[in-house]
Amino acid sequence: MEGMQAYGAGKAGGAFDPVTFFQQPQTVLRIVSWLFSIVIFGCIANEGYINRPNDAEEHCIFNHNQNACNYGVFMGSMAFLCCVAFLALDVYFPQISSVKDRKKAVLADIGVSAFWSFMWFVGFCFLANQWQVTKQEDNPLREGGDAARAAITFSFFSIFTWAGQSFLAFQRYKLGADSALFSQDYTDPSQDAAGAPYTSFGGDDLESPGGGGGGQANSDGGFDGSGGYQRQDY
Repeated sequence: MEGMQAYGAGKAGGAFDPVTFFQQPQTVLRIVSWLFSIVIFGCIANEGYINRPNDAEEHCIFNHNQNACNYGVFMGSMAFLCCVAFLALDVYFPQISSVKDRKKAVLADIGVSAFWSFMWFVGFCFLANQWQVTKQEDNPLREGGDAARAAITFSFFSIFTWAGQSFLAFQRYKLGADSALFSQDYTDPSQDAAGAPYTSFGGDDLESPGGGGGGQANSDGGFDGSGGYQRQDY
């Protein structure tokens, strides 16, 4: 029974093991994706805006396209929050006793991870294209070049880390649930015991006097001959 699992986790109520948790592949990928989102967000937010020597206004380093910088900052910050949310869900997941709720969580993991993989693919193509067409004379001091390349590189890596999370979630979904250990609807055993009908030890129902199956008192103060007591006069 200990080997039985539902969607990659054992029976609810077990103690949390930090070592096992951080050794899980999906946890490693979430942490890596979390670090990548910090790098992308930090690079663009800190060094993604430059200005010419004779111009006080700052422009996006990616071909002066403000949308490129906004996309990178927004996606990096949202991916950061998403990683934190799913890490918290991974911690709580073994405590979920409902198989239906576990299934919903795994399906959400598949969909969200696949969505982020696609969005980082779009972001990588967008940022790489804008960096390729950026004019060098717009940045004579070559400021922020390393930050821009780092944002593009980690956007590319994020495609595979999020795709890996989606794949692992799909593997968990394929595992399903063991019906011998987990039930769709949980019923408190105490309620079952309280609602169970009463039966006698002998297997016969108790009936009121005068009903069928019970002995009746006769005029002598005893029971009749159907198995009951009769008074004898000595």
